[in-house]
Amino acid sequence: MRQLTLHLLIVMSVVLGLTTCGTAQSAAEKEAVAAEIQQRMNDFDFTFKATYAYPTGFRSMYLSPFYDVKVSPDTVRAYLPYYGRAYVAPMDPREGGIKFTSTNFDYQVEPGRKKGNWQVNIRTNDTGREIFLFFDIWENGTARLNVTDTNRQPISFQGDVETKNTP
Repeated sequence: MRQLTLHLLIVMSVVLGLTTCGTAQSAAEKEAVAAEIQQRMNDFDFTFKATYAYPTGFRSMYLSPFYDVKVSPDTVRAYLPYYGRAYVAPMDPREGGIKFTSTNFDYQVEPGRKKGNWQVNIRTNDTGREIFLFFDIWENGTARLNVTDTNRQPISFQGDVETKNTP
């Protein structure tokens, strides 16, 4: 029993040591990332990479690195999975998920409730139905996306906004 406790203590110490020895960003690097993210949002030019999906009524799911939403001044392109209840099923089975390209949309940026936080609201006008994208973006690049579609239950995603330093 003592040996098991000793091994557990050693393993936990090594794990704690490895996690605290990670690379830390300097204050200047953090400010540069925050300035870049704010500039990208104001220029309508950013990409959200989804890493987790939070469906309504289901448990969270880790996503492959291929799901994203790309926002540019003239186009919004979404390629995201969908888990949940659809009130109207698509006629084409390949049209599952949240996949659209919109060139007619409303875009609004507001400061968030806390310092270092912005909220970006996008409403599509040319996708056959209104789709609302509500981004909650933090200055370190992490973001939360809530998608509201009139034909489906809402779903949320967690991920990152790409920056120049993002691999």
